[in-house]
Amino acid sequence: MVSAGRIIRQARRRFLLAAAGLLVVTAGAGAALAQDFYRGKQVTLVVSADVGNSYDMFARMIGRHLPRFIPGEPSVIVQNMPGAGGLRAANWLYNVAPKDGLTIGMINNTLAFDPLYGNQQAQFDAAKFNWLGTPSQETALLIVWHTVPVNTLADAKSRELILSATGAGSTPAFFARVLSALFDLKVKIIPGYKSQTAGFLAMEQGENDGNASPFWSSLSSEFPHWLKEKKIRPLVYYGAGRNPEIPAPHALDLLEDPEKRAIMEIAQAGLAMGRPLTAPPGVDPEKVTLLRAALMQLFKDPAYLEECRKASLNCSTPSGGEDMLAFVRRIYDSPKSAVQKISAIYMQGQQK
Repeated sequence: MVSAGRIIRQARRRFLLAAAGLLVVTAGAGAALAQDFYRGKQVTLVVSADVGNSYDMFARMIGRHLPRFIPGEPSVIVQNMPGAGGLRAANWLYNVAPKDGLTIGMINNTLAFDPLYGNQQAQFDAAKFNWLGTPSQETALLIVWHTVPVNTLADAKSRELILSATGAGSTPAFFARVLSALFDLKVKIIPGYKSQTAGFLAMEQGENDGNASPFWSSLSSEFPHWLKEKKIRPLVYYGAGRNPEIPAPHALDLLEDPEKRAIMEIAQAGLAMGRPLTAPPGVDPEKVTLLRAALMQLFKDPAYLEECRKASLNCSTPSGGEDMLAFVRRIYDSPKSAVQKISAIYMQGQQK
């Protein structure tokens, strides 16, 4: 006689086999449906920057390669939607864009945290965006021109640094205020430059001392002679991970106070987001999963990586959508006191 226990075990095994078979069938059906959906369609990639900007360059390169990795191989077109520091595109993607999986976006990397800072113009919940992935993560630096008599952050506590910025609320101005607050630096911000490049030209001519937020990847690709000839002097860097190539300390390695570390973690969070790609909230989860997988395949593709190399774009540190979402949630869970202080620093630029 077969025991009751054995009967139960056999039944459980049959159930598990049936369930596994159902999952395979369901997954196959889901892939087929996705392929049928995207075949012959057009995906619009909205980028929150003007033509020629590095975000635009990334978006167009991704748009050229991405169709090969989406089932059904839809075409991809890039649509530029600059304005309000990228908020125009972010708000549109969240509140207006179609939620059918045919509209995605690449937005400025700091925008995910504008609601955390208290920016009332940011009309979205960052944790409800369907983050898809980023081709890179960034590190940024505080640099001075080689003729400036400041060799370390300690020197900048007694000798005022005159730093360029495009506007009082711009990223260079924001990080100049952050670094000044955390390290007790003497800083004077000169806003009004038409671009970072214009600020760099003025630095070479002695009109200002430097800049608080150029990307290491941009300096390495656009101004390699500055580094080779030691025309610039990095005082500190910050952002995603550590980079032994940068001849300066990482900001977090210099901060022992827990609250100051938390403030820096929040401030540099946008750099970890890199060049974030997202889909609006409400898109079918199956399509979100498909788009995330397509991007991760793209980020490893030899042809894509070769184009990155030729365009001098940093594509070496991609991150997936699920990791990005977890990171956003972690930053929003930062200590309230740190959030209040970084928000106050941020709002200084919005009030001018």
